Amino acid sequence: MNDSGDMRADIKEFLTSRRARISPSQVGLPESSRRRVPGLRREEVAVLAGVSPEWYTRLEKGNIAGVSEEVLSAVATALQLTDEERSYLWELASSARGTYRKAAKRKPQQVPSAQMQWLLDSMTGAAGFVRNGRLDVIAANDLGRALHQPMFESATTREHGHANFARYHFLDPASRDFFIDWEGGAHATAALLRVEASREPHDASLRELIGELSTMSAEFRDLWAKHNIRFVHEGAKRLNHPVVGPIELYYQTLTTPSQPRSSLEFTTYTAQPGSTSAEKLALLASWAKSESQRQQEPKTHG
Repeated sequence: MNDSGDMRADIKEFLTSRRARISPSQVGLPESSRRRVPGLRREEVAVLAGVSPEWYTRLEKGNIAGVSEEVLSAVATALQLTDEERSYLWELASSARGTYRKAAKRKPQQVPSAQMQWLLDSMTGAAGFVRNGRLDVIAANDLGRALHQPMFESATTREHGHANFARYHFLDPASRDFFIDWEGGAHATAALLRVEASREPHDASLRELIGELSTMSAEFRDLWAKHNIRFVHEGAKRLNHPVVGPIELYYQTLTTPSQPRSSLEFTTYTAQPGSTSAEKLALLASWAKSESQRQQEPKTHG
């Protein structure tokens, strides 16, 4: 399928899934036992949005390029979209209008500045890393690498030359032991990729990653079909680390502009002061420092 076909399918799946989750009673319409599909009918959404049924049907089929922001806003209100979902719909509309130039077959991997790496290395009490929208890890401090040691040592990392959270999560069975809430992380990972796909519909590397995950992971296929999205990535995460055991950390992500239409995500992991997890994180930091020093020691020949 070509890019325009993929975009139309994304728009159709997104709007259909959001229409299906709203019951008639939620918007003051009578329920009917003769409904063949869950949620609202297309004509009901059209009435709520103040547009003709024929026009809304065209929109739900992916013809979004010529739609005004006022009409999109009315449809978003009728479908009771969250702020994140509204932003996602706007991303789809912008991409469908051809506002952004088609990317090359292979986008070069973004590299953070030397100053960003210095910042990472200066954070001795927090695990830190930088990733791009495809969830490739492109920089990390020693504690960040130590915290995610199973991912950095995974076959999914060795085969591609860099760590990728989505590949590790869905394609390495060991991730189910590492991530205590594997299912919650899977939902978040698929939702983050869904947003990036709306931002960069012509990114061939992203399309290949999604194709790989869809082919090799039934769980990813199911989550991708749900069309859920996630912009903000922060909260608590529980890991079962091979060195320090179970640990609960809090992560915060900051977005730093990189190239037009792309960005890098700067993420830190910290523990609640005075907690057992804080002690474990400090122990892991000491272990990571020892490992780094050991690797830098010159090898001697006996």
